[in-house]
Amino acid sequence: MSRPNLYVSLVVGSNCDIESLALRSVLESFGVRVTLHLIGRPNDFIDVLSGEDLNDQIDYLILNFHGDEGRFCMPELGPEVYELNEPRGEFFGPQEISNYCKLKDVKVIASGCTLGEKQLANAFLKSGCHSYLGPNDYIDGNANLMFLIRFMYEIIANKRTQQEALELAKSIDEETSMYQLYFA
Repeated sequence: MSRPNLYVSLVVGSNCDIESLALRSVLESFGVRVTLHLIGRPNDFIDVLSGEDLNDQIDYLILNFHGDEGRFCMPELGPEVYELNEPRGEFFGPQEISNYCKLKDVKVIASGCTLGEKQLANAFLKSGCHSYLGPNDYIDGNANLMFLIRFMYEIIANKRTQQEALELAKSIDEETSMYQLYFA
């Protein structure tokens, strides 16, 4: 493989595998080196957010999860399965992001329903992220995938800035217009 155009870590939440594999295939066809992280428990997500389970070279961190009310939907485990001090419950919101996230200068894309709400974005930005991008309402899954493909295509093929790529990807339809970009 020649030198990659970009380095992306794709973090896959519960029941997001088909969309994530489609996105991975498209990104790899664009010349992106994709590292896949499958999240089975909260500590897996914490390992990514803390930077412990990330490669040294990363341009974008794509968090492909279901979301609800500005929180990441997490797999709920049986009480005996949780590890010592592992967060419990079915959501991972701004408080958990504030507690565990250490992503200095990383461009984060959270591609799930309501994951572009301002409070969640601010938690990521306070952790040191370069920027945060996500839909601020309940987006259709197909539109979500189309937005990501168009956004990354504009960044890679047309050398657009994030803001330029955002405007073009948002213009696809009403669903994709839900995406919001935040900077520190």
